[in-house]
Order: sequence, then C-alpha cells, then structure tokens
Amino acid sequence: MKKAIILILIIACVSGLVYSGIYIVLWIKDNNKTNEQIENVQNKVKVEEKDDSEDTVIIDEDSNYLDSKFLNVSFDVLHSINNEVVGWIYIPGTKIDYPFVKHSDNKFYLNHSIDKTYSGAGWVFMDYRNNISNLDQNTIIYAHGRIDGTMFGSLRNVLEKKWLDNKDNYVLKISSRDTNYLFEIFSIYHIKSTTDYLTINYDSDDDYLKFLKMIQDRSFQKFDTSVGVLDKIVTLSTCYSSSEKLVVHAKLIKSEKNNW
Repeated sequence: MKKAIILILIIACVSGLVYSGIYIVLWIKDNNKTNEQIENVQNKVKVEEKDDSEDTVIIDEDSNYLDSKFLNVSFDVLHSINNEVVGWIYIPGTKIDYPFVKHSDNKFYLNHSIDKTYSGAGWVFMDYRNNISNLDQNTIIYAHGRIDGTMFGSLRNVLEKKWLDNKDNYVLKISSRDTNYLFEIFSIYHIKSTTDYLTINYDSDDDYLKFLKMIQDRSFQKFDTSVGVLDKIVTLSTCYSSSEKLVVHAKLIKSEKNNW
C-alpha cells in the first residue's frame, strides 16, 4: 500500500513537471513570435508625430496637454497585414506602441495574433461594440498583461511613482485611418474582476455621470482633470492578477483628421 502511494505521488510529480515544461515551452514560443511581429510591424509602418492644423478640434480648452502632438500613422501597410486593424495606440513611459484590431467578438484576439494565426499572447483589440470613427461615450481596448512587458504588460508602469511623477506620461495617443485622437489620463486602478466599467453608452446623462464619478473615485492617483457628461473616454483593460484587472481611463481632449 505504501509503495502504491509513493508511486502515485511520483507519477503526479512527473506529470506536473511535464505539464509545466510544456507550458513554459509554449509561452517562450508565443513570446518570441509576439516580439518578432511587434518588431516587424514597427519597422514597416510609418509613424510620426504631427502638430495641430486647421482641422484640429479642441475638445477641452482647459486641458494642460493641448500642446502635445498627435500621432499620425499610415494604415496602408497595416491593412495589408490584417484588414481588421482599426487603430494605433501609444502610451508614454510604457512599451505600448502598437496597432490594435477589432473582430466581430471579444474572444478571437485573446488567442490570435495580428496576422490572425493562433497565439496565446493574443493581440491588442478594441471592443467589438465600439466604432473608432464615431466614438462612443466609452471606447474600450483590451490586451493580455504579458509578464515580458508585451501587449499591455507594461501598462503596470502607470502604478509606479517614476511614471506618475512625469506628467508628460498622462497623454494617451490614438491614430485611426480617419482621425487622430489625444486623450488625457484621469483614472488608474486595479480591482477585482468586474464588468461595471465596460458599458459603452449610457441611457441618461445621470447614469453616465454616476459612472464617471465611480471610476474617478476608484483611482489611486488623484488627477487634476475634470470629466463631464459631454466627454468621451477611452478605457484600457488588462489582467493585474488571476482575479484582478488593471484599468486606465482617459478623456478625449482634441482630435483631427488623419492626413495620410
């Protein structure tokens, strides 16, 4: 009996080691593939900063970040890689400098890369309910929080004092084929997994204001940024742990047409 128990324990340990080994090999494979694709995209696609023009629309005249330049991206090469690419996102002080995609659901890009092949690393994607050309009250962008810092892995930087002390980091830039957007970050938090920040439009102004107050109150960092019923926001959502999400909210402060 004792020998049988020992044998079972040995088999269990060996099985665990084999499973762990397979998981590590697959993770490394996904990691290498993701880094290769990021490098490939960033090398092929022309991305530049651009000053305001006569087409610039100021949304928040009181923002301290109106002097920040737009991100301007050429989408011809991106669409030759994947016709579901809808935008490019850049966040200072992180590695986030990627195109993002949109599918007919929020599941596909959890385990598919930008070339639509299978990958456990997934890719950065916009909520299928949103429209990048006609922003909803809440535009949501997701990605895995990879421990190597790819996808939204480096979004954890926003929790660090060094990142927070540099207020130039508070500007989030998005470029689409039609429009370039500039957003100002106003809330950062991690929270037990919930869907209460994932509504894209609200039935009434009161409901929207309650939502905005909720996400501002959650922020561990108090930002000198007012947010009101006329504002449109972008929400970034990723894993913080197995049971928590890391969430960043930013409001639109100015926009202009993409002139590529």
